[in-house]
Amino acid sequence: MRIGHGYDVHRLVKERRLILGGVDIPYEKGLLGHSDADVLLHAIMDSILGALALGDIGKLFPDSSDEFLGADSLVLTTRVASIMKDNGYQIGNVDATVIAQAPKLRPYIDEMRKNIASALGCNITDISVKATTEEKMGFTGSGDGISAHAVCIIKKRDIEQ
Repeated sequence: MRIGHGYDVHRLVKERRLILGGVDIPYEKGLLGHSDADVLLHAIMDSILGALALGDIGKLFPDSSDEFLGADSLVLTTRVASIMKDNGYQIGNVDATVIAQAPKLRPYIDEMRKNIASALGCNITDISVKATTEEKMGFTGSGDGISAHAVCIIKKRDIEQ
């Protein structure tokens, strides 16, 4: 087994969609980034790549490349899952936390878990997503941005997979 940790942060701005865990969430602001800026999926991908000792998503999907401009992070997550599989591993579990003062994310978490499990080729019971605020402190608490942390355990693939 191997363990990985990922972290990502993006600024909230007007005239962008808010996408977290592949879910389009109605909100007055969205996350600014080269891709769809899905901080949750970015943190999860970084945790997997870290567990594999293959760097991070900036190395794999550089923001200097037009190929990834506006990219759907669920598609990128599927690519990371393929890399993981090619290296002989599968998900043991993922535990992720989104830090956002607003909007409230509880109504969307089950759909996020379903999307993540599908992209990673694992069971939804292997995916935990939580949300918290920072009690109006810091850049997330002031509503300037959203961040996410993720940890994962990957394990050698079962032979029949």
